[in-house]
Amino acid sequence: MILFPAIDLKDGRCVRLKRGRMDEATIFHDDPAAQARSFQDAGFAWLHCVDLNGAFAGRSANGDAVKAIRAAIALPIQLGGGIRDMAAVESWLACGITRVILGTAALTNPEFVKQAARSHPGKIVVAADARGGKVATEGWARVSELAPAELGRRFEDAGVAAILFTDVDGDGLLQGVNVSATVSLARAIKIPVIASGGVASLGDIEALLAAKERNIEGVVIGRALYDGRVDPREALNLVNNVRSTNGGRG
Repeated sequence: MILFPAIDLKDGRCVRLKRGRMDEATIFHDDPAAQARSFQDAGFAWLHCVDLNGAFAGRSANGDAVKAIRAAIALPIQLGGGIRDMAAVESWLACGITRVILGTAALTNPEFVKQAARSHPGKIVVAADARGGKVATEGWARVSELAPAELGRRFEDAGVAAILFTDVDGDGLLQGVNVSATVSLARAIKIPVIASGGVASLGDIEALLAAKERNIEGVVIGRALYDGRVDPREALNLVNNVRSTNGGRG
């Protein structure tokens, strides 16, 4: 299982939101590149980054901060927020972003997402952000009638790298990962699932590992890392120990 430390960008700073509300942002670092370096130094293998302003605006709004992060670290980066056309996808891939996350576009323009995934296999992640069990879009401001599993099935044969499943109702609240919903989604689709939203302690990571669902690729950790509830070394050791026990898997 991959642990994805999260950097959420608002007005050029590292923040965390509560339930996806922009007016409930806590600033954790004024220098996103420095924060990214600290995650790399801690031993993480990936970085998860979201342009929050971009998610609401429908276009990149923290491009300079993202580029500074890319220049500061060697880790692969998956980036989301306001990426809604092929030009934006290809621009970020050309800048060295490893995987691009498409959320709103997956619902409003699925053919574009399929085209992007087929043109760049393994480079596109589809975001299934759920509020009340239904997919939310446009920075979680609008809620559709589509369930995450239904959204995932639309892209099963397109070469999508993963489904990023966020329980918006618990995001940033440290109430725990919605393990049952994550496991159910992972079992309902063929695309690997990344859990996100609500990680509060090592117990959440342990619960995901205990499910022994191989289609769960990893979990995004945000606020719990920033406020010290999850120690990077302990979390990485936990995952590495499970991987060793499973012969390299987990």
